[in-house]
Amino acid sequence: MTRVIKVGGRPQTDPALAGLVANSCDAMPGMTMIVHGGGDEISALQRAFGIIPSFVDGRRVTTDADIDIVLNNALFTVDYSEMVIVKDIDFYSLCEHHLLPFFGKCHVAYIPSTKVIGLSKIPRIVDVFSRRLQVQERLTNQIADTIRDKITPLGVAVVMEATHLCMSMRGVEKQNSFAVTSAMSGAFRDNARTRMEFLELIKLHSAIPGLPSTSAAGLACVGED
Repeated sequence: MTRVIKVGGRPQTDPALAGLVANSCDAMPGMTMIVHGGGDEISALQRAFGIIPSFVDGRRVTTDADIDIVLNNALFTVDYSEMVIVKDIDFYSLCEHHLLPFFGKCHVAYIPSTKVIGLSKIPRIVDVFSRRLQVQERLTNQIADTIRDKITPLGVAVVMEATHLCMSMRGVEKQNSFAVTSAMSGAFRDNARTRMEFLELIKLHSAIPGLPSTSAAGLACVGED
């Protein structure tokens, strides 16, 4: 991997800036940075490069053991077999194609079999997989798969709705478009009434001012025939 740091046409020897750029390159493998500037621009670059690793710190969670650390044993045996929903979870991620943000709301539901997961751990799972270079489709599946693998529920449902800056500030420049993805398994995939109950309860876009409400009946689920 090449790291090129130039300021005013000359190689930059400032060790603090060089270290920050190196960390940013490590956070985004394969990335090459060529920086031109001088004077006050150096302090701006230091601030910019200093925060890039925090945008993708979820990449450090790569194994099943890492997920267990995030969950911190917050799995409990409870006699409860109704739907559990955590909705309107804010998330922020970076498009792996353009390095531009996409962000929005995540809605998660599951039906326990023998165990429940601590409610605060569900947003943490969302953060772990969103804080990295991502595509929304993969992100949706990773959240659903993790919950399914950890507590073996009767069903899992994840719906994500997001604004992508790679669509709104470049390319087609459609500022009012949303991408909606879903992952359904178990009862949510096999039972239409269970699925519709979930979609009605989360009421897509309900927390986003200026957008019309979306009828749950008009939504199709991933994998539905």
